[in-house]
Amino acid sequence: MKTRIGSLSRIAGSVIVGTGIPDIQVGEVVFVGSDELIGEVIRLTEDNFTAQVYESTSGIRPGEKVEATGKKMVTEIGPGMLNRIYDGVGRNLELLVKEKGSFISRGAKVSTLPRNIRWHFKPLVAEGAGVEEGDIIGEVQETQMIAHKILVPYGISGTLTKIEEGDFKVDEPIAKVVNNEKEADLTMMQEWPVRVPRPFKEGGRLPLDVPLVTGQRAIDTFFPIAKGGAAAIPGGFGTGKTVTLHQLAKWSDAHVVVYIGCGERGNEMSEVLTEFPKLKDPRSGRPLMERTVLIANTSNMPVAAREASIYIGVTMAEYYRDQGYHVAIMADSTSRWAEALREISGRLEEMPVERGYPAYLPDKIAEFYERAGHVVAKGRPERDGSVTIIGAISPPGGDFNEPVTIHTLRFTGVFWALDTELAYSRHFPAINWLKSYSLYSESLIDSIIEGYRRHARENRNPDRLEESILQFPRYRSDTLRLLSIAAEIESIARVIGESALPDEQRLTLLTAEILKEGFLRQSAFDEVDAFCDMQKQFLLLKMIMDFHEKAMRLIENRVPINLIREIPQISMMMRVKEDAGGVDSVLRVMKETEDNLERIAVEHGFSIKKVRQK
Repeated sequence: MKTRIGSLSRIAGSVIVGTGIPDIQVGEVVFVGSDELIGEVIRLTEDNFTAQVYESTSGIRPGEKVEATGKKMVTEIGPGMLNRIYDGVGRNLELLVKEKGSFISRGAKVSTLPRNIRWHFKPLVAEGAGVEEGDIIGEVQETQMIAHKILVPYGISGTLTKIEEGDFKVDEPIAKVVNNEKEADLTMMQEWPVRVPRPFKEGGRLPLDVPLVTGQRAIDTFFPIAKGGAAAIPGGFGTGKTVTLHQLAKWSDAHVVVYIGCGERGNEMSEVLTEFPKLKDPRSGRPLMERTVLIANTSNMPVAAREASIYIGVTMAEYYRDQGYHVAIMADSTSRWAEALREISGRLEEMPVERGYPAYLPDKIAEFYERAGHVVAKGRPERDGSVTIIGAISPPGGDFNEPVTIHTLRFTGVFWALDTELAYSRHFPAINWLKSYSLYSESLIDSIIEGYRRHARENRNPDRLEESILQFPRYRSDTLRLLSIAAEIESIARVIGESALPDEQRLTLLTAEILKEGFLRQSAFDEVDAFCDMQKQFLLLKMIMDFHEKAMRLIENRVPINLIREIPQISMMMRVKEDAGGVDSVLRVMKETEDNLERIAVEHGFSIKKVRQK
């Protein structure tokens, strides 16, 4: 392409105005100044164009050159994406350090995918086969956990005239396709414009009825998220957003995790970059990084790159989705992304709306979250994959009524509200059970029950649990109702004192306390309790709610609440979640609790067995 060069006429922070390239297009990448800073055109007028620059513009002056590249903002996709760390515009930080040193100079350019690695390509189709866009033609063992499927790029179809097994670099031809005498060489690498969602099979959106199992009790049991769903996790400073996202990245049953550090503090991102490579995948025992992509864009980096980092991450996620994998994106945090939009909008002198954000903020948020979904991919063989988006929000002062939170809730199906009071009382995860919700709960109930039953069968537990598992929806709704009632009683108890309450209400407060300590609170740093499988979650909930029902029978028969409080199983129910004995320990405490309550009942002349009816 002919070189097209214009000149700078105005600089306003990360926004520049150029002139002299009449055929330039919106979305085109430009190189700015003698250092060739990376920028993207975002506005055109009759004579000028405006671009946002993804690097510091300090020191550049009007009159310097601006070179148009003729290409959109793209990212490379192919083998070598996993187990890597990228900056906000998709540059491989490991390669940058090798080439430029620890202090990266402006205008540094390195590829997203390493060019020095040879991957062993194994064909899955034969020469002479007809191929269409999206078809899987071979695979590469990218890591020990992930087999990378090589796809026919979109826009290419025809007859495969050449394909060979061997060791290749990502930019070397591995196959040749002929269509109407036009030849196209296929490589293992593709490029994709990051602002354009990758297509999927027409009519290929699937219902969101498969849960993303996270091992976090408050989430899986009460506020589950579906594979292909979208969730918002807002919270003030210190409420545990980042740690919660780390837990979801480590323990969720997604095949691939894309973690985007968007405008976060440098020390937090450094902790992610140093800790993630040390973590082990709990299912395979392999390093967690072998199925993880990290995108690091800290708060001291140019704000425009925050905006780009979101799109880089979701494009990579869609690519693995198209291979048939379930992918989870952790975006921490979308508030910093929205702040970047606000700053760029201000420099463009656009009319601000609420709290200074641009009028198109809802459209940008929707554009991002709508790229989540569970879909059937284009091409053969038929396969489905999903992109689940979980976005942290950092509302100023913990105010959930600010624009980013409000607009995000319009486009997400799950709301995990992190509560400052819970966090300051050391209750983590600090998910407020009265404010949070999941719109996927009803559609996921059948899958969750089947998950419980599968765990029961795999662990050869008593058949009598099968009947109880079918009652999970009632256990769940009864628990949420009890917690809501307990909150009302607590407000009364603060005024008159708990001792003045009737025994029924005091029992409700006691059960709520057991639920908070023995079920809802979960330590991310406890080797046993960091992850809780589906069966154990159900049994813990059943143990506590069965205790409540049997104890309520005692209260109704005039047994004093103090007698119930004195049984040793009260503290055991709060601590059994941390017992290394797992399900067996829960069953033991459940039996001991039932026996002790029955003993008290017999002493008062009645029985409380078989409280819950079929």
